[in-house]
Amino acid sequence: MAAVSATEPRMAPLDGGFSGETFLAEMAGERSVVRLYAERGARRGPGAVDVDAAVLRLVRGLLPVPEVLEVRRADVAAGTPALLVTSFLPGERLDTVLATAPDHQVRAIGRNLGELLARLAQMPTLRPGVFVDGDLRIAPLPAAAGGLPEWLEAHVDKPGFQDWSPRDLAGLGAVMETAQPPLDQIGRCCLVHSDFNPKNLLVDPDSGAVTGLLDWEFAHSGMPVTDLGNLLRFERAPGFVEAVLDVYVDRVADAPPEVLHLARAADLFALVELAARRSENPVAERAHGLLLAIARSGDLQATI
Repeated sequence: MAAVSATEPRMAPLDGGFSGETFLAEMAGERSVVRLYAERGARRGPGAVDVDAAVLRLVRGLLPVPEVLEVRRADVAAGTPALLVTSFLPGERLDTVLATAPDHQVRAIGRNLGELLARLAQMPTLRPGVFVDGDLRIAPLPAAAGGLPEWLEAHVDKPGFQDWSPRDLAGLGAVMETAQPPLDQIGRCCLVHSDFNPKNLLVDPDSGAVTGLLDWEFAHSGMPVTDLGNLLRFERAPGFVEAVLDVYVDRVADAPPEVLHLARAADLFALVELAARRSENPVAERAHGLLLAIARSGDLQATI
């Protein structure tokens, strides 16, 4: 068997994601991350790689994101997918760190995440919508995203809801009707990561510093509380939640007193989408369980 050349790149799938399209590459001792836009990525359209690269360039220096090293668009004639190559960031995934970190470290990490969330919430955009190209032009959100009741109606026929009872569906519908009016009062939009959860965050386990915010494929223009709701969806330890909120509220001038309630309401959009495809991965299954608990209790603070 021929030996692998020192100048020949070695690639291995990265842990944490579910797309199977992100790889750690190493060549001549240098590490980088390669994202292919083959199946899931390709479904976002031909501009997806340009959008992702543009967002990373936009926030680099303000948030801990990797440097864009190469952008390669799909070659339909050759049958090769688009790819994005970025630098490799140090740190450990937040979900693994939180599992064993002492309380003082959890609070330190929470404060640092509150700072990051505040920076994101203060990157203003002109209107809600999705980014469509490398200039980050904004197109309107799908009609079904007009509000929580409409969003639920667009998803209730999906497989994840097929075994819900009429009572549970009615309970969730009532939650949606109540949760939407406060969200309608949010008066501005900002850059939203939209997958701001522990598997996409890297931290220094010793200092608690956040060293990486990864996977921007769901980035869009939306509500300032969306990422806050995403982070605190499953992370409910009181010390962690308090640390995040203390810094967020201090840094974001227009953060209302009921910001946690608004964040939980905004996260219902993601919970419904995840629950609708609950069999795809453990996170979707867990989201389904949380949404069912909310539907049965009528309480956005419900846990599982």
